[in-house]
Amino acid sequence: MTEPAITSLKNRLNTSTWHLVLLSLVTNGIYSLMWLYKHQDTIMQETEQRFSSRTLIIWMAVCAGVSVLLRLTFPVQTDGYGYDNSAADVMQGVAMLISLAWCVLTIVWAFKARAALRQYALTTFRFDLRMNAFYTVIFNVFYIMYCINDLPQALAKHQIIYGNTSSVAVEDQAQQPPQ
Repeated sequence: MTEPAITSLKNRLNTSTWHLVLLSLVTNGIYSLMWLYKHQDTIMQETEQRFSSRTLIIWMAVCAGVSVLLRLTFPVQTDGYGYDNSAADVMQGVAMLISLAWCVLTIVWAFKARAALRQYALTTFRFDLRMNAFYTVIFNVFYIMYCINDLPQALAKHQIIYGNTSSVAVEDQAQQPPQ
């Protein structure tokens, strides 16, 4: 069996980080959920690690949908005297808790994907992929996508710093001019 190229995961996903960020902003996070649902299996096939299930993504989508539904169904309104509807306040609080659950599930997925991606880089290409835990919490899915797109540059940087490794993809060797 031939060794995979460092760009194989990036090419199979074929997604720009900026496109993922912008489309997620425009769709209030729904695009990133659909992207995860569609591409999670591709990431797991390429890394050869099953780090998550579709059920987790479905629960993330349920949390997102219920949160938006509660916020739209029970808007907080104040009357002329400055008092607000207590039922709407309670439902807004519930919606906020459900949104927090969505964020926690997304962070859990991101850390599982981070571990799988680091293991993939270590076992397949023999280099330690440095991934910032703080960025994983803050940018979660977007940071994972950025790191996937940055794998070839990370390997090149590793090879410059530590010297050539024995695990260089066939595709990369073909592009080097003969000496």
